[in-house]
Amino acid sequence: MNLLKTTDELLDPEKGYMTFEQLRHENGGVYWLASELMERLGYGKDMKSFYKAINRANKAMTGLDIDPFSNISKIDRPDGSVDYKLTRFASYLVVMNADPRKPEVATAQMYFVAMTRQFELWLENPEDVTRVAFRQEIKEQNKRLSGVAESSGVTEFSYFQNAGYLGMYNMMNVELAKRRGIRKEELLDRMGTAEMAANLFRIEMTKARLERSGQIGQSKAEAVHRDVGGKVRAMVNESTGKNPEDLPVERKLPEVVKQLKLGHKEMKKIDVEKPAPKRKKTQKM
Repeated sequence: MNLLKTTDELLDPEKGYMTFEQLRHENGGVYWLASELMERLGYGKDMKSFYKAINRANKAMTGLDIDPFSNISKIDRPDGSVDYKLTRFASYLVVMNADPRKPEVATAQMYFVAMTRQFELWLENPEDVTRVAFRQEIKEQNKRLSGVAESSGVTEFSYFQNAGYLGMYNMMNVELAKRRGIRKEELLDRMGTAEMAANLFRIEMTKARLERSGQIGQSKAEAVHRDVGGKVRAMVNESTGKNPEDLPVERKLPEVVKQLKLGHKEMKKIDVEKPAPKRKKTQKM
């Protein structure tokens, strides 16, 4: 099946699909402008809100060992505003990390799912892409928490880390892994976006409390982490109706990473092989 013909068919405005290809620019390389993309995705001119999706796309690429600066370039406009040049792959990651409650975003995600199927990139759930970004954020925040914990007097980081798990899951990480039928090292890689977001919040709030507390020593630092974990546990239960330990185990993240790297490689090929379409300003998404 011809990928380019198939994706072009999705541009029919009568079907309500996103005219993504008509937004393409060619000037020293193929790119899309974030300002144009965000308007098509229902964000209007709210770059501050849209930047959340751009930042997550950036985090996802870092987690994939793909250079973000080769895919997302900041532009300072003469009027003082900021814009970004996005490659096709960066645009894909931005769309998959955008707000799915917006109908324009849901339509754009359908477009990319259809496009990526043609080179066997089976990532139909946008949350799989978002999980890569969350995993990278957790990795970075855990490093920062480790530094703050050390300054607070923590010498046994494994005990300190398990205090957070005890508060949030009512069990240590080894017990949680056993309950889920996976290895301890796989815990974060098998969490869904809601659970990852909850753990990221736990890490950030613990870091903030320790920074305020100063040098308090191992046992008190563990008590802080456990207390924060307990509060996050209550929040998860209230918002999902489940305790954190009962949340579902998701697809292995390394499998998602492998497919996204394939997607990056194939999307680069598209813009080398495909001629640029004419831009139609009057055509609707």
